[in-house]
Amino acid sequence: MGLMDKLNLKPGVIYGQDVLKVFQYAKEHQFALPAVNVTSSSTVVAVLEAAKETRSPVILQVSNGGAAFFAGKSIPNSNQEASVAGAVAAAHFIRSIAPVYGVPVIMHSDHCAKKLLPWLDGMIDADEAFFKEHGTSLFSSHMIDLSEEDLSYNIETTTKYLKRSQPLGLWLEMEVGLTGGEEDGVNNEDVDNNSLYTQPEDILAIYEALSPISNFFSIAAGFGNVHGVYQPGNVKLHPELLGKHQAHVAKKLGDGQAKPVFFVFHGGSGSSKAEFQEAISYGVVKVNLDTDLQWAYLTGHRDYILKNIEYLRTQVGNPEGPGKPNKKKYDPRVWVREGEKTMKARVIEALDDFKTAGQL
Repeated sequence: MGLMDKLNLKPGVIYGQDVLKVFQYAKEHQFALPAVNVTSSSTVVAVLEAAKETRSPVILQVSNGGAAFFAGKSIPNSNQEASVAGAVAAAHFIRSIAPVYGVPVIMHSDHCAKKLLPWLDGMIDADEAFFKEHGTSLFSSHMIDLSEEDLSYNIETTTKYLKRSQPLGLWLEMEVGLTGGEEDGVNNEDVDNNSLYTQPEDILAIYEALSPISNFFSIAAGFGNVHGVYQPGNVKLHPELLGKHQAHVAKKLGDGQAKPVFFVFHGGSGSSKAEFQEAISYGVVKVNLDTDLQWAYLTGHRDYILKNIEYLRTQVGNPEGPGKPNKKKYDPRVWVREGEKTMKARVIEALDDFKTAGQL
């Protein structure tokens, strides 16, 4: 009997208590859900196929830029209108298609910095409207990332959003301690390395502020994480810090919970399997994946084009003859599919590394 039977889950996007139950189950059984950034229906399909094939729960997420891309690059975004529209469209699409794949899916929005808060407001507006009509939110969860701000502002503002999210059963992820590198227009490549490591006192302060409102929250804590991809050895991860954070909060609570905090692993590209598994052992239930999967999606397209280049120079005429048509080679359903295959394979690798595969 797997997760779906034990937790009485239906396939498709899950919400509220079901999200909490999945994260609790993951923490108890020491696995994590990969959270994959998607930018199109094609990338969504690649992830869902991987989850179906491996019998795994999965998280699909849109970044601010990815959501705008989903809407279309020609749409103005000065007031976050494209990012809101694209995120809502992605959520509706995923909600519609996910049940066909027979797996539980958490629909999430990624990093939302202070300057992007109108984007988060717009998505929660959509959640509230959807909840009024259907009794559930449209998204399963959102992320607010005020890690570049003062801790007091970070906690105060995150608390405000958790209060707004609580009646809808929305999960809220927050970040404390910077994640280095660059992602989606946010550049932390030159920050002081000390800023990449969150302190246990900060984790406790967050837990004490948020837990009286709701237990539907997780923390992306810095332990040397870096967005992007770098040469091996350039990134110094210290996942053992997460264990110290858990012990600090557990001691204060004194209620017998060994790992009271739900942690999130950001900037995991290039990390070793051992580093992932150590972090998971300390209560990481979600691991973000973007950079490696962008590369994986590209390689399928690249290899197909290089292999078939003589069939892709003109609509008619190829090595088989000057009058031979090339439509079967340049049909998007052919070459786009090759990217889906290579992305799917990389997601399956992550599902194995995080011990998510076979959990259903």
